[in-house]
Amino acid sequence: MGKRRFVQLASALLYNANLVGFARGTIYRGSIKGLCVPGLNCHSCPGAIAACPLGSFQTALGDIRTKLPLYVLGVLLLFGVLLGRAICAFLCPFGLAQDLLHKIPSPKLQKSTATRWLSLCKYAVLFIFVIYLPLHFLWTNGVSTPAFCKYLCPMGTLQAGIPLVLANESLRAITGVLFQWRLLWLGVILLASIFIFRPFCRFLCPLGAIYSLFNKYALFGIKVNAHRCTGCRACTNSCKLDVNQINDRECIRCGDCRPVCVHKAIVYKRKDTENEE
Repeated sequence: MGKRRFVQLASALLYNANLVGFARGTIYRGSIKGLCVPGLNCHSCPGAIAACPLGSFQTALGDIRTKLPLYVLGVLLLFGVLLGRAICAFLCPFGLAQDLLHKIPSPKLQKSTATRWLSLCKYAVLFIFVIYLPLHFLWTNGVSTPAFCKYLCPMGTLQAGIPLVLANESLRAITGVLFQWRLLWLGVILLASIFIFRPFCRFLCPLGAIYSLFNKYALFGIKVNAHRCTGCRACTNSCKLDVNQINDRECIRCGDCRPVCVHKAIVYKRKDTENEE
C-alpha cells in the first residue's frame, strides 16, 4: 500500500471512529461533534465523530441574521492556507472511494478541453447550492435548507442515508422520492467513477472549489523547483486531472507526477524552500 493510500484510509477511519454507531444505527453526539474535519465526510454518518465543513457552513447560514459563520470560515481558511487541494488527495474519504472505483478495468474517459471547462461547474454548485439556496430559503421561508447536503451530496447518502435506513425500520417506512433521488444520484456518481477519474471531485465538489482558491499559496504541498524544471510538461500530460500546471486550481497535489519528472523538479516542500537548488 502506498503512503498516500495509507493516509486516505487512516483519515477515513479517524473521521468515522464511532464504529459502534453502524451496528446501532445511531449518530454520535459527543463533545467533539461540532469540530470540522478537512474532507467531505457526512456528520450524520453513524461513525462520524466530527462535522463536515460544508454541512456546518450551510447550517451556520441559517443563523446569519444573528451571527456570522466565523468558526466555519476560519476552519476553511486554515485548511486552505495550510494544504490547499492536497486535502482532496489525502484527507477526503470520497476521493478515496472514487480512486478505488477507477481501478476497476474498463474504458476510461481521458481529459480534454471539454472536461477542463466542465471542471468549472463545481464553482456554480458552490454558489448555487451551498450559498444562494440556503439563504434563499431563509429569506423566503424563514428557515434555511442545506441544499447541497439535501440534494447533491453523495457522501450523505453513502455514509448516512443507506446505513441509517438499513439499521432503522422506522426510517425505512418513511423514505420517499427524495431518498430515491439520492440513491439514483449516488449510483450515477459511483458508476461514473469507474469510467471517469474522480468525476465528483473534478466537476461537482464545492469543497474542492473552495480549497482550489488557496492552491497556489498553501504553505505545505507539492512544489516545482524552477531551476530544474525545463517546461517539458511531462507532469501535466501524465496527470489524469484537468491540470494545466502544477498547483493550478485543478491540481490536488497528490504527487503522482513526481516519478514522471526525469529532472526531479517536483518535490514536497514548504513554500519558503520551493526554489532551492
